[in-house]
Amino acid sequence: MAHYMKVKRRRRRCLGCKQLFVADPRNHYHQRWCSEPGCQHARQQAKQRQWRSRPENRDYFWGAAHVDRVKTWRQKHPGYWKRPPKSAKGTLQELCPSQPSEEQKVNPSLVVGALQEVLSTQHPMIVGLISMLTASTLQEDIVATGRRLIAKGQEILGMVPRTPLNHNEQNTPGSGALAPAPAPV
Repeated sequence: MAHYMKVKRRRRRCLGCKQLFVADPRNHYHQRWCSEPGCQHARQQAKQRQWRSRPENRDYFWGAAHVDRVKTWRQKHPGYWKRPPKSAKGTLQELCPSQPSEEQKVNPSLVVGALQEVLSTQHPMIVGLISMLTASTLQEDIVATGRRLIAKGQEILGMVPRTPLNHNEQNTPGSGALAPAPAPV
């Protein structure tokens, strides 16, 4: 076994929460803070205080040059601070109706799963086969064809609800009737 694989990583005490932690192996030589959000926030504040305390940075945001820079930026971006957040624009939700609609009964036979649920439960080979047979990669086409294939398979196997399987019928499978049940082995 190579030497580099045997290196034991030392645990360090976080400068923020004072708890022991294992430093990330990519920067273990200078990591002094753990990855907890509170410690990361404290680390950022400490670094900013350290940066502002240096003599060359004390007046970094002060002076006529910076005032002019901010004024020109604000002229180019009017109303920037007054804009609504981007997530509020263009929501896909519809407003709720003010009057409740009549209660409707749902036909259980018409309830089908979402496209993603139907596709995710299928084996990738089956999904690929259906897409090749239909010459389409659209989820709607694949799911519709898959549902038809499942219904046909259930019909052939006698698994369709409210369609009892009569094992006494001796019709041939090609005649459109149910195939006889296989003999037990």
